[in-house]
Amino acid sequence: MNGGLRWKLLAGFVLVFAAGGITGAFVGASHARDLFFHPHPGKLSDRMRRHLRVQLHLTTDQMTKISPVVDKAAAQLGDVQRSTGERVHEIIVQEHREIGPYLTDEQRAKLAELETRSRRWQLFRGPRHSPAQAREL
Repeated sequence: MNGGLRWKLLAGFVLVFAAGGITGAFVGASHARDLFFHPHPGKLSDRMRRHLRVQLHLTTDQMTKISPVVDKAAAQLGDVQRSTGERVHEIIVQEHREIGPYLTDEQRAKLAELETRSRRWQLFRGPRHSPAQAREL
């Protein structure tokens, strides 16, 4: 095998490996975003039930009995996530208030623009808020 062919094969393998890695990262990030940032209590409880059923080989009767417990746990986990998100938002708002005096007018305008974009993103993809809460963001 000559040197030119060897380099072409090596480059081909590297490109295929890179394409696979990029695809895997994209798909993984997409699933992680839905799993960690936008879990729905119903979907979470379904996943929890499925996991327990498969891992513990639960019967239909057992599944019926544990379903209320799983639903309660999923709802509590959703509450924890919402309250954590609210705390994160409060900390960031406070940070922006505290750094404001140190910024130039141009930087303050840019920070306000960033906040507006963040608010739009939250309303589009973030946790569901009531209309009053959304206006406060």
